Amino acid sequence: MTDPTPAAPVAPQLGEEELARLDALSYEDAREQLGQVVRELESGGAGLAESLVLWQRGEKLAQVCQARLDGARALVESARQQGTESAG
Repeated sequence: MTDPTPAAPVAPQLGEEELARLDALSYEDAREQLGQVVRELESGGAGLAESLVLWQRGEKLAQVCQARLDGARALVESARQQGTESAG
């Protein structure tokens, strides 16, 4: 007996090189590119496959932005603790 439902097409994925390139972006560059991705998705002009790739790219850019913010927060907290210890 055969399965009557057709196999779902494989969603396009970002390549390893693209992921590495996005990981290397500064916060400002990642935020700017994320804004571009959002504008493209909101315009509705992309097809399904392109929209999926844009969404994946946007998710990765959001992760990069969050990682940069978390790193900055940790540096500020560390400096604050060192300042408190040396003042005490």
